[in-house]
Amino acid sequence: MTTAVRSRGMLTLAEVCEELAISRSTFYDWRAKRRAPRCIKLPNGDLRIRRSDLERWLDDREDAV
Repeated sequence: MTTAVRSRGMLTLAEVCEELAISRSTFYDWRAKRRAPRCIKLPNGDLRIRRSDLERWLDDREDAV
């Protein structure tokens, strides 16, 4: 990953899948069902996820105790 992408707080799909301990196919399944965090599709077709969007998405899934 380039420094420019890291400085913007953007994660690759592989990094997100690793952090969530899910497979790439699970992420694509969630995305098809509109249950995945917001993604940015680059001109080359790669996906990037902003760290802030991932954190917000995780916060939304937190159970209220």
